Amino acid sequence: MSTIDLTPLYRTMVGFDRMANLINTAQRLDGAQGYPPYNIEQLDENAFAIEIAVAGFSEDDLEIEIKEGQLTVVGKKAGPDSSSDANERNFLHRGIAERGFVRRFQVADHVIVTQADLKHGMLRIDLIRELPEAMKPRKIAIGSGTSKAQPEAIDGQATAETTKIGVA
Repeated sequence: MSTIDLTPLYRTMVGFDRMANLINTAQRLDGAQGYPPYNIEQLDENAFAIEIAVAGFSEDDLEIEIKEGQLTVVGKKAGPDSSSDANERNFLHRGIAERGFVRRFQVADHVIVTQADLKHGMLRIDLIRELPEAMKPRKIAIGSGTSKAQPEAIDGQATAETTKIGVA
């Protein structure tokens, strides 16, 4: 397994120190987890969906948690053939894996889970990126340097961010 040299990116990017850790983690996990299969879909610029094939699992067997930028999906069966119906069945071939699993996804800052649904053996988790007002793009007024007055935002309303930024 090779590592990725991010040195050229650091020449033009500021504050992306966590990026190297995320890439290294993803590189280690890539291929390590094959079960259950999943899809990641981008619905629009700020909306995403993760679909995980969880045939044989009920809502009670699944647990979804998001903590510190990591979405974790855990599938636990009560036990092999724990239902009374399963004890009476005689399988000639059993190809539907119902083994427990843990599937982890790194999510970006400000991404939240909006809902999760289980339908026809597919677990769908909808996510959305909600940027705080302070992180949304804004125009910065440039002062002439002759006045010590606070710079104003575009619509005449000063914000905490615009009052902190000055042009020397």
